Amino acid sequence: MKVSLSALMLLLGFVLTFHLAMNAHVGAIVKNPRMGNALFWIIGAATATVIAFTGWDAGFFARLKEVPAWLFTAGIMGGALVFGIAWAMPKLGAGTAFVLMIAGQVISGMIFSHFGLFGSPVEPVSLVKIIGVILLIAGAAIVTLAK
Repeated sequence: MKVSLSALMLLLGFVLTFHLAMNAHVGAIVKNPRMGNALFWIIGAATATVIAFTGWDAGFFARLKEVPAWLFTAGIMGGALVFGIAWAMPKLGAGTAFVLMIAGQVISGMIFSHFGLFGSPVEPVSLVKIIGVILLIAGAAIVTLAK
């Protein structure tokens, strides 16, 4: 099970790269990354709605009141995140943009796991993990600064 979930996450990493590069490319073609990003979110919202209805659960709406309001800001973050990537990627290049994002994800993921944030299983930070992050940052610097 863990191998198949790991393979899925690896595949999703490829899909994310492809998706964000497409979004950035559309923004560059139309010379308006804000409008290009909005278009992607409209299409994404329609797709998410179709997917949601395949798992219809009448109790869903009643349980929404249990969700702390601040968690809904994730939608705002998502829209701003994808816009930021669509705006920055054509300026930085896909390789540099993704290396920096992956470094940020690994570091934040380690912190989330260390403290068990958002229901993540607790995995304490170790010396080996700290060395790995240092190597990751060094690798990101080499990839982004090497010309």
